Amino acid sequence: MEEVDLLPHLDGTERGLVVMMCGLPGSGKSTYAQALERRGYTRLSIDEVVWARIGHDAADLDPAEYEQLKSAVEQEQWEYLIRLMGAKVPVVIDYSFWSRAVRDRYKAAIESHGCRWELIRLKADLETLRRRLAARNERTGANSVTVSDELLERYFANFEEPIGEGERVIMQQ
Repeated sequence: MEEVDLLPHLDGTERGLVVMMCGLPGSGKSTYAQALERRGYTRLSIDEVVWARIGHDAADLDPAEYEQLKSAVEQEQWEYLIRLMGAKVPVVIDYSFWSRAVRDRYKAAIESHGCRWELIRLKADLETLRRRLAARNERTGANSVTVSDELLERYFANFEEPIGEGERVIMQQ
């Protein structure tokens, strides 16, 4: 898919717009978020900050250690998001937004700061995600966090599908 085809209506000129990328690992969130970053959005990515701090794949960490680090980074990014919204900077959040409660929390904060949100749901079936992750798991880097098949199945089973939340759904193949 050509970059010009990736969310053409999000050209980076709307001040105070916060784009929430929503989807499972391998659905294309980072690809879309990076395209928006090139259009002038400030991109927030927990995975990139974690990688920068530890210098390797977070899958290598003890799960409790990873959760603690991820929570700390998420809080830092939340505070940064608040500052960006105050300045009405266009933002894209490269995050799974797997639960409705988290989506609702972000939406309420965005609206309370006089900004507008757009929820982009990147949707793919389990086999597509498996195929994409198999290729991604061969790479290294901040946006190539290893996801095992077992973990993917757990994520897939627990993902709270946004339905009727004002989401824009983009099917992935």
